[in-house]
Amino acid sequence: MAALTPEMKRLVGIQRLGYIATVCPDGTPNLSPKGTTAVWDDDHLVFADIRSPRSVANLRQNPAVEVNVVDPITRKGYRFKGKARVLGAGSTFDEVVAFYRKRGVRSPIRHAVLIRVERAAPLVSPAYDSGATEAEIRAQWEQYWSSVREGEVPQPTGE
Repeated sequence: MAALTPEMKRLVGIQRLGYIATVCPDGTPNLSPKGTTAVWDDDHLVFADIRSPRSVANLRQNPAVEVNVVDPITRKGYRFKGKARVLGAGSTFDEVVAFYRKRGVRSPIRHAVLIRVERAAPLVSPAYDSGATEAEIRAQWEQYWSSVREGEVPQPTGE
């Protein structure tokens, strides 16, 4: 059975921004946003190393990784846990680079990081605990971001 469901693939495809957690040599966490987060196949996520020297170094030493992808409007998403493989050359690396070039990425890609998803779980904001619907949460956060774009500094209500 595939690790990634159609809904997970849809969300990752729309969002593209994943927060990648790796483990530093001293055991502390390293969290880094990756705007190239994508679905590679039914069992793998991928991101391009454009400016990720710490993440790549950490993954070379310890391949354990968690990726969080969340829709900031609906306040829902997924956490993906697995093992990463850093690619710097070869046919799969070339395929990944071609994939990103087709998506419009022009920056140099130093490495591709392929993540085999071993576990996936939903992330849902506590804002839903009150019984709020997705439409209500969406409306609240759309209003919030609209205010931000207009130069206001609104105070959001809820998570």
